[in-house]
Amino acid sequence: MTYTFTKADINEAVPLVQRLMTNLATTIADKGLSGSTARTAIGDVMTNAPLLIGSGLIGPRIDTCFDLCRQANATLPQFEDVRRDLAAEAPYTLGAQLIRDYSTQIALAHEGKIISTMIFKSRQDVDALILALQQPFGDAEELAADTMDAMVYRGLVELHAAIVNYLTTTGQRLPMMVDYVFAAPLPTLVISQRLYYDASRYDEIRNENKVVHPAFCPPSGQALSF
Repeated sequence: MTYTFTKADINEAVPLVQRLMTNLATTIADKGLSGSTARTAIGDVMTNAPLLIGSGLIGPRIDTCFDLCRQANATLPQFEDVRRDLAAEAPYTLGAQLIRDYSTQIALAHEGKIISTMIFKSRQDVDALILALQQPFGDAEELAADTMDAMVYRGLVELHAAIVNYLTTTGQRLPMMVDYVFAAPLPTLVISQRLYYDASRYDEIRNENKVVHPAFCPPSGQALSF
């Protein structure tokens, strides 16, 4: 960040950054070295936020904290919760607004990295994620356009397009979820055999349809198309 932060900027930005770090800390799943490293980095930013903001070094440190949390097995929904909390911030100083916007962009970038490692089960899962990404990216792109930050706007549009292209390509190789209907309740083993000519996929039937007892699966439900 090349902006020169004023005292008013710092006074408002420090609690914003500390709230962000607190939220990021909740995403750390790993109890080992990677989790410890992420928590240490977050604690350092919280402690030294005034100095980091005033010296213009806060941006890379926020990026590092997101990266370390991701390596400590933070999930996409967790990062999305962090991003939503950032979007709810309404700072009045320009410096705090810049930090909020930058942090939002970093959150989206790391969400993209998480998506690149995800394993999807069906095309519906992929389509649902593409749809869910529309508003977060749309809001960030609109904000960048409003502030006339052409470089950030272009970067967000390209990132959004790259993620959608990756998901679309991934989804084309996946089966669809389809509905099935039988005349009466059946064991999941029997349904698996009838649908796939393979009784070993009974767990898929049970999990997809939240079957209470595998011997009495409801006669209608959903299954993968292949």
